[in-house]
Amino acid sequence: MSTTDQTLFRAAMMDPAAPVPASLTDGAGRPAGRRFSVYRNNVAVSLTEALIEGFPACYAVLGDEMFRGMAGVYLRQHPPASPLMARFGEALPGFLDAAPQVAGMRWIGDLARLEYALRQSYHAADAEALSPETLAAIPPEDLGSTRFALPPSRRVLRSEWPVLSIWHRALDPTAPQAQPGAEDVLILRPDYDPIPHLLSPGDIGFLDALAGGAPLAEAAEAATEQTPDHDPTPILTLLMQNQALLPAQEA
Repeated sequence: MSTTDQTLFRAAMMDPAAPVPASLTDGAGRPAGRRFSVYRNNVAVSLTEALIEGFPACYAVLGDEMFRGMAGVYLRQHPPASPLMARFGEALPGFLDAAPQVAGMRWIGDLARLEYALRQSYHAADAEALSPETLAAIPPEDLGSTRFALPPSRRVLRSEWPVLSIWHRALDPTAPQAQPGAEDVLILRPDYDPIPHLLSPGDIGFLDALAGGAPLAEAAEAATEQTPDHDPTPILTLLMQNQALLPAQEA
């Protein structure tokens, strides 16, 4: 199949209104119209199901009919660009930001970002964290000058919306109703499944400094520059409990 034929095939595959490429024939040399239509429909259904599986909270809040309808538009605008299905849906947050159908749900794009970040965390590389025994063996007087690395599976999302609360509520109707306000989220993967955590003001400054190679005391100072009364103890405890403190990389 020539490059031109491949382009036509790809365009026709994602758009049910597009004509069947003339170069496509069945085993008897006849136009493959009906067979191609069946195949095209199967591909669209499979990709839609992949979006539903990958963005369950968005699916829950939008409902089956709206989500599937928007998925059909999304597939035509953003067909899979990688053979890795884990990357499919990467453009969905931006698509939802601009979609007129959800103009009254301005938080929906960030909800999709959270779900995609959870998937990214799931597929990220493994890393061996410092053991509790190793951490406990650090002399208290040396702790402030100690540097740590953070795992490849961590993800941070800053949102002007209560995105984590919306996510919990979408997946569990018994969860508390989301209250107005911004929420920052840290995703950690202590075992196999990523877990999102709500951050306190100043925590992101602490995490950014730590990830940038700053020793613990300097990371704490960076957090207080953003939030003067920031206490690093809760976020540090969270990192320890979720096996998210790694040996610092050697320069």
